[in-house]
Amino acid sequence: MHLTLHADYSLRMLLYLANAPGRTVTTAEISDAFAISKHHLVRVAQSLGEFGYIRILPGRSGGLQLGKPPADIRIGDVVRHTEPGFRIVECFDEETNTCPIVPVCQLKGILEGALQAFLHELDGYTLADLVRPGGEKRFAARLHSIQAASD
Repeated sequence: MHLTLHADYSLRMLLYLANAPGRTVTTAEISDAFAISKHHLVRVAQSLGEFGYIRILPGRSGGLQLGKPPADIRIGDVVRHTEPGFRIVECFDEETNTCPIVPVCQLKGILEGALQAFLHELDGYTLADLVRPGGEKRFAARLHSIQAASD
């Protein structure tokens, strides 16, 4: 299983915001912290905003904030909302499937079960589970050390 960059960046953005409680954060700040495209993060922010995970504050002093408490953001839901599809194999997409062995193949059911187990495991965690009390400073220090090492 491989998550798209959109889902990956969505989780990273939420982690960053959860580690900056009460602070308005810009996409540029997150882009710099993770060395990823600001343009892509704008699209990620739009998606997360549509689902209520973040608030987008417009204007010169605007930016991003969590839209809900971290304990109310279930990781499985974020992945479901930000991952465009869970087409693990061709036969998962009935419209484009051309696999000739579908009528006798047992693999689809096994993979479907594995996908459900994956999502069920993620449903057991919230954003709050991923953020430790006082973690803001440790998170910022870790990002700083990673950035310094890459320079």
